[in-house]
Amino acid sequence: MLLGTVFKIALAEAVGRWHLTSGRTLLAGWRTLGRWVLVYFGAYTVIWGFVYGATAMSASGLPLNALVPGVSVRYWAILCGLLGFALVWFGRYAVLEKIMAVFVGVMFVTVVGTAVLVAPNLAEAAGGLVPRLPDGSLVYALGLVGGVGGTITMAAYGYWTLAKGWRSSRWLPMMRFDNVVGYVTTGVFVVAMLVVGAGMLAGTDVVAGDVGLLLLGDRLAVEYGEWARVPFLVGFFAVSFTSLIGVWNGVSLLFADWWRTWRLPAHATDTDMDTGTDTGTGTGTGTGTDYDRRAGVRSRPYRAYVLWLTFPPMALLFLDRPFQLTVAYGVLGALFMPFLAGTLLILLNSARLPREFRSRTISNTLLVVCLALFAYLAVDQIVGLFD
Repeated sequence: MLLGTVFKIALAEAVGRWHLTSGRTLLAGWRTLGRWVLVYFGAYTVIWGFVYGATAMSASGLPLNALVPGVSVRYWAILCGLLGFALVWFGRYAVLEKIMAVFVGVMFVTVVGTAVLVAPNLAEAAGGLVPRLPDGSLVYALGLVGGVGGTITMAAYGYWTLAKGWRSSRWLPMMRFDNVVGYVTTGVFVVAMLVVGAGMLAGTDVVAGDVGLLLLGDRLAVEYGEWARVPFLVGFFAVSFTSLIGVWNGVSLLFADWWRTWRLPAHATDTDMDTGTDTGTGTGTGTGTDYDRRAGVRSRPYRAYVLWLTFPPMALLFLDRPFQLTVAYGVLGALFMPFLAGTLLILLNSARLPREFRSRTISNTLLVVCLALFAYLAVDQIVGLFD
């Protein structure tokens, strides 16, 4: 988990640095690598969005079903999807940011509080800082590394920095601080979840999936009372629903930019592909409302992708296989991370970026390690499909 936090900080910093210093969006940068990159990303987002839409809705419905069993997971999931759709369809970035902040606070307090309640032997827990990989555990360890933070939503981070009005290289320190605080908070949260899982499920035959997460709530109720179960399930919902609305907004921004970039003529200039970013000579200020307009938050491609994330995936909910959806999402996510790390290495070490903002040793080392680890995990996931 700690390694995953470090790697995701490096990836998000690279994405944010590109947006703030190149004067281009990430999609415009990918376009310079060849049209095949846009073909890959466009096809990937369509397939990924269909699977993730059902996954996010199902994951949000699971804890609500545990709290109110009278409504099935399927219909709770649909309700969550419709609520997320309404928030993203009508809400501006500033509104979504405040809603996300509330949910992040709820999930942090409830899950970290549960970890304190479980109270593991801290000396033994600290032993986990010493690397040990029992036979057959490497892929699981890599999965934990990749499980910190997001996958495709990492590419959306640059759009959110622009939405905050951060539009020049002078905002780099603020972006890096924001990035570190965000992922350190995420790291603390996932370690707390790991502690809760290990403390409550050790010795049982439940090893993964939605059943294990819900069983945690039942075990908490047995050992500590219903007062411990309910906050944990509320935190579980907060985790899932923040992912839902974050993706509904962030990946829809990516898709809208992909559509805009794809339609640009072959002779498009930097001005055609820019973000409105000042690379260092001006104030680089802007407003979220201005960015909403420039990024096409009310554009047809943005709205079309929000619709795609919400309504077609509802058909998958009637399969009643929430855990299988999560597995499918994990496989698709594994295919994106090597692509992101590899393209960032190329973009941030080329003449596409002013020399003073190109990657240095630490950033390059972390991105290379990310590329190697996630490429290995992607191959393993693909091979696993045919076993």
